[in-house]
Amino acid sequence: MRVSAFRRYLHDDSNTDSESARLSTRLSALNPSLVQDLRRFEAPAGPAPALELLEVMAAAVRHGKRLRMHLQHELRTLPLTVFPAERLVHCPLPMALLLELRLADLQVLHVEPAVLGAPGDGPGARLADSDLYSPLGPWLWELSLRGAREELLPEVAGVAAYRVAPGADLAALGLAGTLAAAVQRLQRDNANLRDITAWPGFDRSRAMRLLNGLYLQAALIISRTHPAAASEPRARP
Repeated sequence: MRVSAFRRYLHDDSNTDSESARLSTRLSALNPSLVQDLRRFEAPAGPAPALELLEVMAAAVRHGKRLRMHLQHELRTLPLTVFPAERLVHCPLPMALLLELRLADLQVLHVEPAVLGAPGDGPGARLADSDLYSPLGPWLWELSLRGAREELLPEVAGVAAYRVAPGADLAALGLAGTLAAAVQRLQRDNANLRDITAWPGFDRSRAMRLLNGLYLQAALIISRTHPAAASEPRARP
């Protein structure tokens, strides 16, 4: 569907002229705690409230809720469904082609409960072709590194020391170069954001993307009391 037609559908379905009210209507079908989580990310001002894709994916993973997102890519919509418990993601565009897109340009148009089932669901589940389900981990990793969000997710931000959790399985990510070196250092030692920013191949933005990616792999230990956390300067109020 073209984006213009999809926006008309959302407008007609909500029966309101207020963009903020339409967002509230669309989110009302979701789990209340998930809605509250997503509301933290709403734009405080502007012509239309917006949700960023990594934020929605992170909320789905934290709450373990299946969600379908309609994304804007250029002039068309692209549906994407996440299955946190099964660690799967579904998209009608094969994952190899999805990852070829400029991920920072993907915009969230709509969020709703998933209507598609996952492999292994019971009889009567609505399933798609098996080759259109992909592992969730690599998708979250690529979105963290290449998506629009350049700031730490709230659960990761603040004065903290970070370390890769012992036994974390990151083999599916195909780590190489400076990313692999950074992960190896974090497997050995704790480091704060300022430390990581100074490592070869990193700046502040890349360091924050790395930490978001590790957090969404359930591979990041965050310590607020470790001595290494104290050397990270506090943000100004």
